[in-house]
Amino acid sequence: MLAIDARDVAKTFRSGVLRRRETVALAGVSLGVPRGTIFGLLGPNGAGKTTLLSIFATLLLPDRGQVTVLGHDVVREAGAVRRRLNMASGNASFVWALKPPEILAFYGRLYGLSGRRLRLRIDELLEMSELTAHRRVAYNELSTGLKQRLALAKALVNDPELLFLDEPTLGLDPDVSVRLRERIARLRREREMTIVLTTHYMREAEQLCDEIAFIKSGRVLARGTASELKRQIRIGDVIALRLDPPDAPWLADMAGVLRCTAVNGRIECTVDDAEKRLAEILAALHAEAVVVKDIQVREPELEEVFVELAR
Repeated sequence: MLAIDARDVAKTFRSGVLRRRETVALAGVSLGVPRGTIFGLLGPNGAGKTTLLSIFATLLLPDRGQVTVLGHDVVREAGAVRRRLNMASGNASFVWALKPPEILAFYGRLYGLSGRRLRLRIDELLEMSELTAHRRVAYNELSTGLKQRLALAKALVNDPELLFLDEPTLGLDPDVSVRLRERIARLRREREMTIVLTTHYMREAEQLCDEIAFIKSGRVLARGTASELKRQIRIGDVIALRLDPPDAPWLADMAGVLRCTAVNGRIECTVDDAEKRLAEILAALHAEAVVVKDIQVREPELEEVFVELAR
């Protein structure tokens, strides 16, 4: 069952008076997001990721196409959709003088919470986000990591079925990013929440996402799991060899070898199928009396897939 069903969604932004300019943000995007999954939207700056999230969240109207979120049309039934979702941005900004409980109280009231129920919810979110010790600190005095935690806490105030995260770990230190990712994964695991996130961090997408869609120039170029995307782009597995003697240029001419490069004292052979080609390469090296001192086999990184798609 789909949490989001988008079909042929298009959006163009127009600006200027004397010289009218048109910027195509989305050029016919179709995709479905299954319930209970973490779905990643990846793409270069200006690809249309944030525009697509904004349409899903009923913040923008599409020029063309149809979008159903949690069974409701985002144009005709926007109110029903909004009550069941929430959103957090890596560039979140709240009133600088307010303290975390005051910020959460403001947004809680927007979702109809009040009195004891609201106070209990605020305490629960502060504890969950490890912000209890900072409840008396003004927003502008919080560190970037604490601000990001508060943004996520705000996005959970209505216990949403569907959560949109726009660059949730943007600008965070690595240790803070790791903890925030763990919290995101726990939300899906413990609450069966559907989460859609945009990110530029390939490792983040690989660790968190059940499925990934690459968007460029307002179009979906590829979609699948991280492993499926690597196979679709056919950039190949990598066999890294440390040899004695250290050079074997003839490896590049073997069947199934896409390219060979020297990297930090190793020869890295990109091949079409590591399981098939590894034995052939080792046999050829043995025949040439080349000693294999070390060998590593790895799948291509998702970042390599991103680079190929973004060309």
